[in-house]
Amino acid sequence: MGLFKRNNASQDGSESVGEKGNRKRPANTAFKQQRLKAWQPILTPKTVLPTLFIIGILFAPIGGLLVWGSGLVTEITIDYTNCDSLSANADDTAAAGALTDVPSYSYRLSADHSSATFAKPRYAFINNTSNAVGNQTQCLIQFAVPYDLKPSVLLYYRLTNFYQNHRRYVQSYDSDQLLGHARTADDLSDGNCKPVAIDSNRKVIYPCGLIANSVFNDTFTSLTLLNPPAGTSDTYSLSEKGIAWPGESKKYVAKPDYSIDQIVPPPNWMLRYPQGYTNDTPVPDLSSDEHFQNWMRIAGLPTFSKLYSRNDADTLIAGTYSILVSMNFPVKPYSGTKSIVISTASWIGGKNPFLGWAYVAAASLFVALAIAGTIRHLLKPRRLGDMSLLSWNRT
Repeated sequence: MGLFKRNNASQDGSESVGEKGNRKRPANTAFKQQRLKAWQPILTPKTVLPTLFIIGILFAPIGGLLVWGSGLVTEITIDYTNCDSLSANADDTAAAGALTDVPSYSYRLSADHSSATFAKPRYAFINNTSNAVGNQTQCLIQFAVPYDLKPSVLLYYRLTNFYQNHRRYVQSYDSDQLLGHARTADDLSDGNCKPVAIDSNRKVIYPCGLIANSVFNDTFTSLTLLNPPAGTSDTYSLSEKGIAWPGESKKYVAKPDYSIDQIVPPPNWMLRYPQGYTNDTPVPDLSSDEHFQNWMRIAGLPTFSKLYSRNDADTLIAGTYSILVSMNFPVKPYSGTKSIVISTASWIGGKNPFLGWAYVAAASLFVALAIAGTIRHLLKPRRLGDMSLLSWNRT
């Protein structure tokens, strides 16, 4: 009977296997069968040496241009970390007569004024409990501006050893809450904001998270010129507007969808809101608080500067200036430092000669390799494709 014919069964089985094998076989295309056309350059002296020369010739002027652009910038840095370790004075008048030299500072002058001289900056500590909360401990800093600084003049604060890029710190905020959505205690207690999500009474912390809780809260006055020429104002005004990146305000809301009794400030904001959020001390408008917006932009390195204020219109004339700093932000517990930085700007941005010199160093390296390779090729050339140089052909 046909059902039991061995040959037919074998034939059916082989066809079945063949069909199954065909189903598993990749399609016969150039991509799946690895037959794509490829181009591989042959590294010969005639191609490598000119390439090295060209790269070096291109990098050198780029580096020189970047170094020149950085040289247009002036940057004055004054470390006031240990100001509160000095003897306390009752007010700024008493402090002006008790100034001492600042131990750590830096003047990075522009290339045109690299030989300018200046007096050492000095500072004094003020402890006055009759001042408003947040201004009771202050540091009076006097410093010299050795030559006129054209606008824009920028005031930064600089922190060291502060790791904003820590994994838990970076994630510790709630974007929906910052956009004004009324996130509940249950929503936040299991989210990224913990352990700064709710208080002991299960009230929502607004804004929640480690980043908002640790916002920088030292404040700086405008600059005061101590020896103004006739007809010149003694105050150099600095604006706190226009210090954040465009579009940052869109990440925040002016008034969240909470009532005042539903939320509390972060723990480290209690100095600013001793009674919590009230009608007298309402919930902050984060959409217009550019200091907060700058702080929420995470720095990638433990030493960083953030813009505090600026003047884009007036020249900062040469002279001796004073600035009053309200000291509220602790840095000593984590072995950090804090400084003020007064800087100008150029088309390259701030003072950053490293990038330019890196290009110059790379250009020098490429040209040196090209010269060495050229000398080697001229003194001891090697024929391309010389089979006698293969290891198994050597005797």
